[in-house]
Amino acid sequence: MTSFVRFFGLKTITFGVALSMTAGLAFAGDNNPSTTTIVNSLKGPPLTRSLSFDPQRAADNSFINSMRNRATRSLSMDERNQLDTIASNRPKIDLEINFDYNSASISQGSMSAVQHLGEALSDPQLKGATFIVSGHTDGIGGDAFNQDLSERRADTIKRYLVDHYHVAASDLVAVGYGKTRLKDAENPTDPINRRVQVVNTEATNTASKQ
Repeated sequence: MTSFVRFFGLKTITFGVALSMTAGLAFAGDNNPSTTTIVNSLKGPPLTRSLSFDPQRAADNSFINSMRNRATRSLSMDERNQLDTIASNRPKIDLEINFDYNSASISQGSMSAVQHLGEALSDPQLKGATFIVSGHTDGIGGDAFNQDLSERRADTIKRYLVDHYHVAASDLVAVGYGKTRLKDAENPTDPINRRVQVVNTEATNTASKQ
């Protein structure tokens, strides 16, 4: 009887540990942030009205305005680099949105992530702001192929947001970076590199300046 109790107790402890590990892995692998998470990531701290004129911010805003309604394919390398520089100190979020193989069609498994993004950008806290929607690929394949694929995928997300959530097209600047901005450069084939990044150009991420 004592042996049975010990055996049963051991199995219970083992099951409990396995369950805890499984729950932890599921949480760590969650690539579908909620609408609230996206809103909080993008809204950033409130802007304060400065008494002094900020020429750099004025120049950045002017450049962003010139990018409105531009075709993704028409952006030059210099323009893509400038958008990347502006994005560096703005609130942003990376979404692991998968597409069908060698395609710009959103996979069924990633549809909820795109829907959460649409709900977030329609939220009163973000509605009306201007966002950079950038497409990124992993490091597999040639430069030209990946550049074209990232542009088409960024366009797909922009079109979905416009068509299904009525986000103004002029409020979304789509840009593709191909494989030039790998999130994990040491592991270029890692799926983490295949992502869509969304940046709120209306707010400043003060944490990035510290």
